[in-house]
Amino acid sequence: MHTEIILLGSFALLILVGIPISFSLGISALLAALSAGMGPAIIAQRVAASMQAFPLLAIPLFILAGSIMARGGVAKRLVDFAYVLVGPLPGGLAIVNCIESMFFGGVSGSAVADVSSTGCIMIPMMVEKGYDKDFSVAVTIASASQGIIIPPSHNMVIYAMVAGGVSVGKLFLAGYIPGIMLGLALSVACFIIALKRKYPCERRPPLRQSLKIALDGVVALVAALIIVVGIAAGIFTATEASAVSVMYAVILGFVVYRELSWKDLIPILMESVKTTAIVLFLIGCASAFGWMMTYLQIPTAVMKFFLGLTNNKYLILLLVNVLLLLLGMVMDVAPLIVIVTPVLLPVVKAMGMSDITFGILLMLNLGIGLTTPPVGASLFVGCMVGKTSIEKVSKAMLPLWPAMLFVLLLITYVPWFTEVLPNMFMK
Repeated sequence: MHTEIILLGSFALLILVGIPISFSLGISALLAALSAGMGPAIIAQRVAASMQAFPLLAIPLFILAGSIMARGGVAKRLVDFAYVLVGPLPGGLAIVNCIESMFFGGVSGSAVADVSSTGCIMIPMMVEKGYDKDFSVAVTIASASQGIIIPPSHNMVIYAMVAGGVSVGKLFLAGYIPGIMLGLALSVACFIIALKRKYPCERRPPLRQSLKIALDGVVALVAALIIVVGIAAGIFTATEASAVSVMYAVILGFVVYRELSWKDLIPILMESVKTTAIVLFLIGCASAFGWMMTYLQIPTAVMKFFLGLTNNKYLILLLVNVLLLLLGMVMDVAPLIVIVTPVLLPVVKAMGMSDITFGILLMLNLGIGLTTPPVGASLFVGCMVGKTSIEKVSKAMLPLWPAMLFVLLLITYVPWFTEVLPNMFMK
């Protein structure tokens, strides 16, 4: 029992004193291994082995594709496309923000990338039209959560590996309906808020201009279509799809939109390498931590704890959601996926939930966590872009969180939303 205390206690202590989470995971795993009489080499081997999995090659390529698209004019064209579709509605710009994030999530796969790229466009535009700044930032942050759910998502690749080889193609297909549901729920919330606060409507551009804008937007969305259809049809694997997405992003940025030059390529590559290094180091340390938890049979103890609380599966699934939401408030996405998947997947499977549904449930919970204090990455980036405080934006998020939680409950208790497309196209 003392080894389990060392593992979990040292991790909590290191986090509290401000040690970066990746180092906290690695150090606590090492201390637990030494306490259990193991040599330090076994932790180093677990870290190295977890980063050598072939499917992880998709992560740097999806990150690179997202970075190219974020700088290559894709975000602006998707904003314009969403403006043509829903701009004339009451609170049109807020709804444009939600729909645009739905589109951009389908090409970048990153919530933080969505906030940083489209936030620079949408937040000043909304403020200029009379929207409250805090609300404009809050909508940008909340809607960006779709980027972690709507494919392609490198976090789904991490989950697929940790969950024991779950089909990435099925996960990608499973993310579409929940991602769209999230966007629509936030759009409805924005519509109601706009009516109450009397935010302005917008005028749609002339027909010829609208058609050109729509064409540019559809060209950007083809990237997501190629990736998901290619994987679902068995044309290429997720790793190969990530390479295809990079090629398509380069064609869009350098040839079609012509907003990138070769001098832009070096900073894009440097940014992608830096992000990839952070993500892979997190995965390595979190894998070592997760392996130690499995060795100490902590997942089994957690499952017995949940099943000992009640026999009601609906209540157990609710408790799982509450736990994930609380963890998402204090930890980043990648390490949480690696840590909680082996612990909670057996619990939800015992309740009859599939690994595909749990994967989307996990993504949505952690996506909501990105919007919450104290350490939500999207929240921090959005406040920096919007030049406002976390306290003000958190208050503005209050009417938007219920919409996100409503979608979370629907996905939890109605598995049809996550399983209909995988069952239809990848039986």
